[in-house]
Amino acid sequence: MLAEAVAAALICLDPGHGTPPAVGRQREPTGPGSRVYKEKDGGGAAGEAEVALQIAERTRRLLLQRGYRVAMTRTGPTFRYGSGGNVARAQYCNRRKAALMLRIHADGSTDSSRRGASTLYPALHRGWTDDVYGPSLQAARSIQRSLVAWTGARDLGLVRRSDLTGFNWANVPVVLVETGFMTNPAEGLLLRSAAYQQRVARGLAAGVAAFAVSY
Repeated sequence: MLAEAVAAALICLDPGHGTPPAVGRQREPTGPGSRVYKEKDGGGAAGEAEVALQIAERTRRLLLQRGYRVAMTRTGPTFRYGSGGNVARAQYCNRRKAALMLRIHADGSTDSSRRGASTLYPALHRGWTDDVYGPSLQAARSIQRSLVAWTGARDLGLVRRSDLTGFNWANVPVVLVETGFMTNPAEGLLLRSAAYQQRVARGLAAGVAAFAVSY
């Protein structure tokens, strides 16, 4: 039964950013019917889009080895589906009825001493996230625990967010992992290294597996 469940599960990986700047500056509603609009893609920290894609590709390979099916919102430097924003990314995973949408990012800060990893999950909002809130929180716990164990990164814990378009439009369980700070000199070097990216990927894949078994 476990093998059948794994084979049926599709994990949708969303490497952050990579939206062409002209599209990223356009705006979209933060949730269905919302009058609050945000930029489709703020661009992220310097180098983040490339690192997120590299980690996603490594995570994809590990998940496939575990028997999962995997879809990716982008496999190249730019996101090309739909309108190009976070609504389109969520809808991409929705259409595929993913068991989990795993958004992969790296953080940035004006304080270069900041370091560590965190996992974001959607706040409870009736009509937007109430159907995915519980499993998203469960996935966030599993993935954050596993990521820290595999990388030794400083544990910044779980962060509940109500303002993320990619959360509010998702109809499948969804989390966003901030794998570290690109703006921290030491952590930025680690995030760009193949060896550390593989550790991050192993943590993500193990966390996904722990969630899938329990969900």
